[in-house]
Amino acid sequence: MQQCSPTKYPKIRPEEVQALQDAIYVIGGKWKLPILNSICTGNKRFREIERSIPGLTTRMLSKELKEMELNRLITRKVYDTIPVLVEYESTEYARSFGGIILELIKWGKEHRKKVREVSPEK
Repeated sequence: MQQCSPTKYPKIRPEEVQALQDAIYVIGGKWKLPILNSICTGNKRFREIERSIPGLTTRMLSKELKEMELNRLITRKVYDTIPVLVEYESTEYARSFGGIILELIKWGKEHRKKVREVSPEK
């Protein structure tokens, strides 16, 4: 088994640990990335987003949208119509980590293959 070597993976400084924790807090959890993906692919209204993500409850979507708005990942626009129309859009700030998301997807696919392989140790 290959181990993490200090030359390949230098010791992380406390401010880097904090930055990593901040990033995980903002995009972590089961629902934030699927919600952001839904919004980025054109679902703007609450019900559209909710219906596009199986298993996501109304309460959880509402909670996550509020957090994402506080973290400036999305904007919420309220239109003065009857009935009131609310739309959500991703911000430029949210789109700035699109490359990271693509790398996570790539890693996730490789991980799925890896854990499905039969271990030679068994």
